[in-house]
Amino acid sequence: MQHKIYLDNNATTALHAKVIERFYQLLQIFGNASSMHSFGRAAKTELDSARAKIAELISASSPDEIIFTSGGTESDNLAVIGVAEQLRSKGNHIITSAIEHPAVMSTCNYLMKRGYEITYLPVDHTGLINPKDLEKALTPNTILVSIMLANNEIGTVQPITELSAITKKHKVLFHTDAVQAMGKIPVNVQTLGVDLLSLSGHKFHGPKGVGVLYVRKGLKLAPQMHGGKQEQGMRSGTYNVPGIASMALALSLAVDEIKSETTRQTMLREKLFKGLEKNIPEIQRNGHAEKCLPNTLNVTFKYIEGESMLLRLDHDGIAVSTGSACASGSLDPSHVLLALGLPHELAHGSIRFSLSRETKEADIEYTIEKVAEVVKTLRAMSPLYNSLTPSSSPSPGGEGAGR
Repeated sequence: MQHKIYLDNNATTALHAKVIERFYQLLQIFGNASSMHSFGRAAKTELDSARAKIAELISASSPDEIIFTSGGTESDNLAVIGVAEQLRSKGNHIITSAIEHPAVMSTCNYLMKRGYEITYLPVDHTGLINPKDLEKALTPNTILVSIMLANNEIGTVQPITELSAITKKHKVLFHTDAVQAMGKIPVNVQTLGVDLLSLSGHKFHGPKGVGVLYVRKGLKLAPQMHGGKQEQGMRSGTYNVPGIASMALALSLAVDEIKSETTRQTMLREKLFKGLEKNIPEIQRNGHAEKCLPNTLNVTFKYIEGESMLLRLDHDGIAVSTGSACASGSLDPSHVLLALGLPHELAHGSIRFSLSRETKEADIEYTIEKVAEVVKTLRAMSPLYNSLTPSSSPSPGGEGAGR
């Protein structure tokens, strides 16, 4: 029987069994949560409970700070454009980073075409932002800084608490895209010191199509969807109650498991890298080895194309990624890896492995075996690789392995 191993959990996760069960139960509560009759009130009860639970899980000061959206992309758009339009009279400068998710980068590019000034902070070779660069980039016209908590491609975790303290000193709002971090590492909006925070249900074994934007109490955003008066007028639309309530349960389950899963997934991640390093020469780990998500490993395999690896591994029953799923339609190398300083040819040869609560040790062992086979096959067809090793292919673990 062919193996089916899913190591693309940063793209999306499988629904938790308890979430599936709860979702089907919630489908029976079909009333509109904005209606005043008993059917509507039953839906509203579930909605209020979910809002309170999510607020508690991220340490928000009030359930009113939780705004429901359709997912991470909408949350990021509402945060960035909502602040930009609301505070346009106070300034037009926004600061973000060179490795943000397309949901933030594309939104900033959209605003730039409409007269806003955007500064993209650089990162070092591990993907970390230097707080001094943020301090230097602030101007009297700066109205928002948007820096992701953890990168979706390399897993590097940013020093958000330190960064937000700088913006607070200058009275500038701070948004963090926590979509990839939520459910994998502790997320506390008070400790982080952020004004806005995005999350998405399908990244922590919840349903697709639902997300949250945390908006600090007293902060108003220019709405991007117009219609009803839902979500304090900041996000109109009929509530997806089954999705929202299921997301709250999924987040609760993920938070309960963070400590044990961090230990387990970190062990599996390191087993994977050490196994690849031992069996495959000329590989390179991308991102920070310690300040990173426990489930994420990004590796460059020199002299081959990542897309070719992905397709061959898929044939062997292993699902991986060459970068962000939201940018997979592009043949361009990852903007994240280029920002780390990788040349185009190395960025093209990179694979992201992302684990989850479903990942087993046997999955890792099989993956190491198959990746080694695929790399050997592809390099045998690589003119560049063969020209550099005319006599014979390097032996596993040889000189240069695991740079």
